Amino acid sequence: MINEKKPKTPPSMDDWLKEAKRDPEATEEGMYLVHNGVVRKTPKAKVRQGIDDGTLVGKLEFSYDEKKVMELIEKTKGLEGIFHVKVWLNEGILEVGDDIMYVLIGGDIRPRVIDALQFLVGEIKNKCVTEIEIPIL
Repeated sequence: MINEKKPKTPPSMDDWLKEAKRDPEATEEGMYLVHNGVVRKTPKAKVRQGIDDGTLVGKLEFSYDEKKVMELIEKTKGLEGIFHVKVWLNEGILEVGDDIMYVLIGGDIRPRVIDALQFLVGEIKNKCVTEIEIPIL
């Protein structure tokens, strides 16, 4: 069934970074990474598996399990050297180019921040979200 929720307004990364740098633990952080996932016209099957049946994505129906996301945020905050984690997820029927997700990770050193970002985005995508590609007809 089509999710009737309207897409949300994306957050400001400038505001997120200002907020993160005001946090008392910011003095421990040497790096911030931001992930911004967006709806693309190329189907997941083509990008990930090389399957090209000629279809293109027109829209994406997107939803998520908020409880699971919150649990993953807490798990990520528990990783060594990670001090700041913030996640925003859109919902509803999204157009190509719309923002799906923003993730901000702040931590002490580059390898830990990269690993934490990779972990969190991967876990959210694999365990918390439902994405239904709606092809262009």
